[in-house]
Amino acid sequence: MHTVLPLASMPEDIVPSLLSHINSLNADVMLGFYEPGAMLVGADGVPHKGRDRIRAELERYFSYRLPMTIKARHIFVAGDIASLVLDWSICGVAPDGTEVNMVATANDIARRGSDGLWRYLIDNPFGTALRA
Repeated sequence: MHTVLPLASMPEDIVPSLLSHINSLNADVMLGFYEPGAMLVGADGVPHKGRDRIRAELERYFSYRLPMTIKARHIFVAGDIASLVLDWSICGVAPDGTEVNMVATANDIARRGSDGLWRYLIDNPFGTALRA
């Protein structure tokens, strides 16, 4: 069984909740941060839908076994929808000795559910990157 971490009940708590989920380095824990119909957009711009595809994409990040840092640039809220522009990084040395220096700006969408808790609907970690 995996750990269940608390979700945000206020928009300003979305980023701290995201950090606790992602820095668990556990895909099953992180999946609890997503709505059932959520999408994670890969670095190549390909959208991944469905829990199995999102899990596989998350495992790529978690394989580095390094924590993520996040600084919120903007969080705009309209009713039950939040748009988040987040500067993030994963930096350090992975267990295999690979130097990791991932730095990007995300453009994510969260939605408040009927339970009052915020979950990701669209996770676009490289949301401001130009893609072919």
